[in-house]
Amino acid sequence: VQLQASGGGSVQAGGSLRLSCAGSGRSFSRYTMGWFRQAPGKEREFVASIEWTSINIDYADSVKGRFTTSRDNAKNTLYLQMNSLKPEDTAVYYCAADTQYANTHSPSSWGSWGQGTQVTVSS
Repeated sequence: VQLQASGGGSVQAGGSLRLSCAGSGRSFSRYTMGWFRQAPGKEREFVASIEWTSINIDYADSVKGRFTTSRDNAKNTLYLQMNSLKPEDTAVYYCAADTQYANTHSPSSWGSWGQGTQVTVSS
């Protein structure tokens, strides 16, 4: 599956952004999807994952209650709604896909990646 992330930008602290990740290829709806982020000088870190049925959804502790991920399988699109943004949320955000729902917090568990989209939150 090929992935294309979009929706990044610059906002002030407390603001909101919605990221999208468009998928192409067969069987998008059967993939587990995820979001990761990487700040300068830091390792890529898990943000959220959503299993293909949308029943199993998981978030990093740092974004729980502020970020919401969802998917529209009919549109082959994954979303990340980010509210109450903080300067520490500044990073390049990546979407990812894999056929398995296992060890989702590890970047090495994901087989496909989109290009990143920059999110900058100013104080």
